Parts: sequence; C-alpha cells; structure tokens
Amino acid sequence: MSRPELQAPPEIYYGDTEAKKYTTNTRNQQIQADMTYRALELLNLLPGEPAFLLDIGCGSGLSGEILDEEGYAWAGVDIAPSMLQVALEREVDGDLFLQDIGQGFGFRPGSFDGAISISVLQWLLNAETSHPTSSPPHRLNRFFTTLYSTLRNPSRAVFQFYPSSDDQIQLITSIAQKAGFGGGVIVDYPNSKKAKKVFLCLFVGSSSSNQQQLPKALEGEVEDHARFERRREKEKKRDRSGKRKSVKDRNWILKKKELYRQRGKESVPRDSKYTGRKRRPAF
Repeated sequence: MSRPELQAPPEIYYGDTEAKKYTTNTRNQQIQADMTYRALELLNLLPGEPAFLLDIGCGSGLSGEILDEEGYAWAGVDIAPSMLQVALEREVDGDLFLQDIGQGFGFRPGSFDGAISISVLQWLLNAETSHPTSSPPHRLNRFFTTLYSTLRNPSRAVFQFYPSSDDQIQLITSIAQKAGFGGGVIVDYPNSKKAKKVFLCLFVGSSSSNQQQLPKALEGEVEDHARFERRREKEKKRDRSGKRKSVKDRNWILKKKELYRQRGKESVPRDSKYTGRKRRPAF
C-alpha cells in the first residue's frame, strides 16, 4: 500500500472515518505507546520534575494520554480537524490547537520544556502546491525556526518519523541545525526490518553539557521484550472507551494544579483537605 503522506494532505487523509479508525485500532495504539515512551526516554527529563510539553501532530491524543499518565502537562497541535474532534470526544487533558506546523508556531518564546512528535515529520516532505512557500525546505525551515524559539534553554525535542531515503534525513537534519538545534539521528534496532525506528533528537542549548549528549540507540532482543511487557501492562489499564485509566493521587493533583496556575490558566480549583480524596459511591 502507498504511504499515507503520498496519498493526500493530512487534513484530508485523516477525515472523520479515518481519524476514528486510526484511534480505535489496537495495533496503532500499541505502536503509538511504544514510540511515545521511547520519545520520553530520549527527552531525558529530570525525574519527578514537572514539565510542560508540546505534542506536535497530537492527533486524537494517544500520545497525550501517556504524557498525562507520566505527570506532564501538555499542549497538542494538529492540522486535521477530525483528529482533534476525536481527541475532544475522548476528553484528553491537554490544550489542543488546530495548526499547520509547516507554517510555524505562534507560541511565546520559551513556552515549553520539551517537545515530542510521533510519525509526523515525513508529512512536511511533500509539497502540496507548486508555490515556493509550499516546498519542503521552506516548510521545514519555518517549522524548525519557530520551534526553536518556543522551547526553553536548555531543552530537547524528539521526533519519531519514517524517512524514505537518506537524502530526506540529511535534508531534515541540515535545516534543523541551521535553525540552531544540536543533536542528531538515532536508529533503534537498525538490523531489524520490523522493529527499526528512526528518531531525531534535537537539543536547545550547549552540546557540551552532559544532559545534551546524543543518547545511544537500542539494539538486540532483550529491550524489545521488556518494552513489549511494559506496553502490555499499560494496555490492561484501558477502559472500554479506549481511554487509559490512570491513578491520580493527591500529590499528582496538587502538582498538576500548580502547573496550571504557573501557566496562567483560569478557574483552577483551590486546594483543600478534600483535594484528591476518594469519594464514597452513591447509593
């Protein structure tokens, strides 16, 4: 079958039917979960530290739910209205924005502590019209330049994507470097046709810092099995609607509310002795 990005622009390809089909497909859910966990590992965030992350190409919120489970506040952008509508129907916790990332971002400088993107970058490599501003280099330049501005210093952005050639990888990395990013490409399980995954790990800030060293790629079968087991345990926590169940104790709730207050979000409930207390079932 032809790759999705070669069939139609994402906002057209992911119409109402395709958006719902993608979201409810168990295999898609598993793959998305694996790649999101790996992206978080590559972000190398400090354990226990709250962070505000950007999910680029957030779709229906499959990755966002994992960010929420891990205790991160997040905002998501996507170009497909149908995908965002499914995310709203699933009541994901992140702030959602309809955005063509090829036109760049309008967030304030230093808004985010990091960014992840799953299966999105390859969509920017296909020109939709003959207009110069629709060319892949122009869209990539606008994307990386504005993304660099919206991330704090230091921080990271991690992209999982599906390049069709080494030339595409070279084009993407060269434009990202011109925008100011450090870092490079990581290929997990390079000798496996089935498990091979390509990640672009970008740094904002000095590359001399230990926190800004390019991580090692995953190899072998042991890691594969461990990640499968972790994924399976996570899948057991899904309820019938497909939304992940998560245990949110008092400390988690207080930390999340404080993040919202720092971001200037209105109508954050005040803290009290009842915050996070389990309610008795109604009879």
